[in-house]
Amino acid sequence: MPLGKSPSNSALHPENGDELPTGPLSGPSSIEWRRQRLLQIGNPSAEATETSSLRPNLETRAASYGTLPSDAHRRGGKQKPNFRARHGLVCLPPRSLRGSSYFAAQRPISAYDKPVGQETLEPEGAVKTNGIRVWYSSFTSIDWLHDAIKDSARQARLRRHRSKRGRMRRQLDRSIGWLTVTIIGFLTAVIAFLIVRSEQWLFDIKEGYCTSSVWKAKRFCCPVQDDTLFATRTPAFVTFALNPEESCPAWRTWGEVFAPMTSSEGGLFKQEAIEYAMYTVIAISLAILSALLTIHLTASTSFVTRKDSGVLSSTFATGNDGQKLPNPPAGSTAQRKVLYYAAGSGIPEIKTILSGFVIHGYLGGRTLFTKAVGLALSVASGLSLGKEGPFVHIASCVGNIVSRFFSKYETNEGKRRGILSAACAAGVAVAFGAPIGGVLFSLEEVSYFFPAKVMWRSFFCAMVAAMTLRFLDPFGSGKLVLFQVTYDKDWHAYELLPFLFLGVFGGVYGAWFSKLNYRWSRHVRNGTWLKRYPVVEVILVTLVTAMFSFLNPYTRMGGTELVYNLFAECRAGSSNTHSGLCVLDPPTQAIPVIRSIFVALLVKGALTIVTFGIKVPAGIFIPTLGVGACAGRILGVLIQWAQYSYPESAAFAVCKGDLNCVIPGLYAMVGAAATLSGVTRTTVSLAVIMFELTDTLTYAVPVMLSVLVAKTIADALEPKGIYDLVIELSQLPYLDAKHDYVWGSLQINDVTDRDVDVIRVDRENTVKSLRDQLQDLVESGNSDSGFPILRPDGDGMRMIGYIGANELEHALSIVADDPDQVITFHSTTPQHHGGMMASSISSLAETGSNIIGSDPYDFSCYMDQAPLTVQDNSPLELVQQLFTKLGARYVVVTDADGHYQGVIDKKTWLAFLDELEHKSD
Repeated sequence: MPLGKSPSNSALHPENGDELPTGPLSGPSSIEWRRQRLLQIGNPSAEATETSSLRPNLETRAASYGTLPSDAHRRGGKQKPNFRARHGLVCLPPRSLRGSSYFAAQRPISAYDKPVGQETLEPEGAVKTNGIRVWYSSFTSIDWLHDAIKDSARQARLRRHRSKRGRMRRQLDRSIGWLTVTIIGFLTAVIAFLIVRSEQWLFDIKEGYCTSSVWKAKRFCCPVQDDTLFATRTPAFVTFALNPEESCPAWRTWGEVFAPMTSSEGGLFKQEAIEYAMYTVIAISLAILSALLTIHLTASTSFVTRKDSGVLSSTFATGNDGQKLPNPPAGSTAQRKVLYYAAGSGIPEIKTILSGFVIHGYLGGRTLFTKAVGLALSVASGLSLGKEGPFVHIASCVGNIVSRFFSKYETNEGKRRGILSAACAAGVAVAFGAPIGGVLFSLEEVSYFFPAKVMWRSFFCAMVAAMTLRFLDPFGSGKLVLFQVTYDKDWHAYELLPFLFLGVFGGVYGAWFSKLNYRWSRHVRNGTWLKRYPVVEVILVTLVTAMFSFLNPYTRMGGTELVYNLFAECRAGSSNTHSGLCVLDPPTQAIPVIRSIFVALLVKGALTIVTFGIKVPAGIFIPTLGVGACAGRILGVLIQWAQYSYPESAAFAVCKGDLNCVIPGLYAMVGAAATLSGVTRTTVSLAVIMFELTDTLTYAVPVMLSVLVAKTIADALEPKGIYDLVIELSQLPYLDAKHDYVWGSLQINDVTDRDVDVIRVDRENTVKSLRDQLQDLVESGNSDSGFPILRPDGDGMRMIGYIGANELEHALSIVADDPDQVITFHSTTPQHHGGMMASSISSLAETGSNIIGSDPYDFSCYMDQAPLTVQDNSPLELVQQLFTKLGARYVVVTDADGHYQGVIDKKTWLAFLDELEHKSD
């Protein structure tokens, strides 16, 4: 019998065909329906105007999601309000649940834990071990242990069937993972191809258009051989002319289009002015469009799914993070800004998600569309940003969407994160044409749990992505990325000193870039009026970028094109001068080229500091590579000049008079690797990416040396890389497993929360009283925790289980029609059941009176009866290992006799570590 509907309150009706929950294993119902159900407990007459922590006013909601709780927040609390004195909502028609079979309903597609099958009375493995989980709300942590046990039980069920059909099912189950990563790799490459082609055309449209076909980018409008790139206007201080063959008659600039409108006198100046104006206007238009898409389509407040908690999701902001509650509850968490899911590179958020954090919508279809379109627009605008980092986010979106079609990943967040790790590898593979480097990047930088199976699938996914992109050929040259280069000369021993210097430069630049960008974001972007007008900030940054970039050919060209020209080797007899970077006569050409590159270095470096973090899709890889390549190219030209001037010097004796002995492009590549290592703190994966870009291991030692030196210097000047600083700035709850803490004299008692509200089985727990306790939990800011369930035992209390806030909300919304009904919790003992795995509620699956559903007011099936526990005299390092190695959501603290002392949940532990780190600094 379905739950009744009240005709007087439309909010209680399911919308869009949403099903009402029929039991603990049913899928999530409407968020508003669950919230209204909780509000109407104990309120026979109510009005829809009531507001509370369960249903705050939509115009005054606090944006408290994801904020780390402080010690005061954990201790503070507010007296529970009297719901009988409040104005409630219209009560739903009562429904008797005792004896009904609502627990046996079939699993809707979005239910998290699969129900007991009718063909077997053995319950689901996850249910057997640590209770039923309903759904993970946004900005909460997943239960790695639950998901691991759940998958282990699924594998055990598959192995029980030894028939031919059973073997086929096992093979099909194994093939699903490989099929999933194949689809992800293919789709990632297709999307990357579309973004690259779109970005090329949009970028070139700022300067003009192709007369043969308006939809062709400049490199396709005028095809050339040997990847000869088109020369841009040379600055006045460059004293040499570019090759006239590099001109393109089929390409028409805006100055030529509007030439009839200019007067004969001063026509050249006016033509330049027209080109300058068109370049700036189109650049600003593209950036504005990208920002508007990002802000209006991917604000965190616009993502609410049925899987979110009806209680916890009510704290979402309404889009104006400046609003505050008139009387915020005591102990509530601090407000935090609204997140824009498509903004930035996405790598810090991906790291947080892969560590076990849930952000609904961040990897969804709407974010994927906005990120892809916005990325093409923002890169084409000429801003100092890249598209390579956001490819990781785009690939993760593809991985998340594809995994939803397979129940083994849809209903297991732990396994889904393995697929996301493989998708990250594919993202790097299409960004740099480096599938092996992509696997290592996923392992080194973003993944939290990376077993051997995930590594193989990541490798396969990256290979499929790289192979597909090679067939699509986005640049028309057979290359996966534009700046793939090859060198035909070896390095020499005397060059180790310059390579070492480039490593020092990369470390210093990386540390100071991270510091300055963090301070700019915190004190200027988020501390001034720019916070309220993100589109204005985008306009101003784009305007400044266009003004400074147009006048210099190396800042005016695209980021990948600049890196390619800086990396390129100047070959004797070639007509390709790589936009004037090839110095054939150092005494006459070196100074103008060095001056021009140095200006580009300063402009790119300064603009990147203020650009990274604006509300458009933006990566950090290409701008950083560009800065390092500029520094390396300058040093390479200087050494080339020295070798040209003093060919008989002992330092250049190995050259044996060869005036082409020094390769400035090699120095550019080494400098780029060192600078990127200083900013992101990646080492092994970055070195391998550089090897794959150059198609050789000849320069392994120079790259490895510069990368190691850069990371060492950067860590000494600023311990955190740019991604870790973004995580700190965004207040994302990321637990760094690689960080070593000094505990000193601190003990577990210093972090244990002893004031957490508990449920005692020796007291009467009614539907209404538990609803009130749930309200207190929400108001205290502990949105990612639950309630220890205790029973008296001698002089203390002994724990019999733990129930999460989401599970309690789901259970109460089902039995909300009987507010005075007593809720029971009971524990089972091993002699009550059998089987391979110890079962916390397996007795409920047996025949007779213990069939699941015999007593809907028994919440025992929601309890975790085997929580991780530590004694209060244990070292703090043990707690750290439980959270990092086992992925615990909470740890229960007991004394030496096993009596309950308190709880340490993950966010409490993160707040403790944050305080400890600040004290050490």
